[in-house]
Amino acid sequence: MSATAPLARGRFDAIDALRGLAMLWMAAYHYAFDLNQFGYLVPQQDFYRDPLWTVQRTCILSLFLWCAGLGQAAAQAAHQRPARFWRRWAQIALCALLVSAGSALMFPNSWIVFGVLHGIAVMLIVVRWLAPLRSWWLPLAALAIALPFVVQHPFFDTPWTNWVGLVTRKPVTEDYVPVLPWLGVMLAGLAAGHGLIAQHSARLALPLPAVLAPLARLGRWPLTFYMLHQPLFIGALLAGRALRWW
Repeated sequence: MSATAPLARGRFDAIDALRGLAMLWMAAYHYAFDLNQFGYLVPQQDFYRDPLWTVQRTCILSLFLWCAGLGQAAAQAAHQRPARFWRRWAQIALCALLVSAGSALMFPNSWIVFGVLHGIAVMLIVVRWLAPLRSWWLPLAALAIALPFVVQHPFFDTPWTNWVGLVTRKPVTEDYVPVLPWLGVMLAGLAAGHGLIAQHSARLALPLPAVLAPLARLGRWPLTFYMLHQPLFIGALLAGRALRWW
């Protein structure tokens, strides 16, 4: 395969493999969360306050959004057509609505108003709008990450405004991924991706070791995996409980 082939497709196996790793880590985290919810983890774990779990969530989310930035860099380098971008964006936005609806059925008091898919949908538009300002990506990334730590206001504590991220208290919800600070992670991934593609596209295009190839294949289907893994986990646990498997 020539070095220009992945660039022309806007897809590099190395980026897909990194995304696949994030997906497996996320799945392991969510399965542990589900086991805990069903009472199968002894002792019971506090996924909302215990650093063992909160730090993992931050790392998983950071890796996901970093990969999203890398993916946008590859798409921009391949001159992705607007129609393709908006088609993918519509899929993400629709899935975000489905997540909200599903979580409202399972967690009426803490349903997901603005989770990871909602955040990605908004951030992708912002990143696309900022595409011409390449020299500003890293300063804006730093600003986005720092701003929520220095600016908080009750105005942003409402369900209609907390998506911005400048809250004085975290909303009660099963998933919360506001634009700030997480836009900074995606912008940093975008900047890193453009740098890697500009300087190391030939190395990025090299075939992966056979052991990593399954990760790359998995990493090409993040939205499908995200939407299916939790229903499958929960369905299996419900079936196991009904059939007294455990």
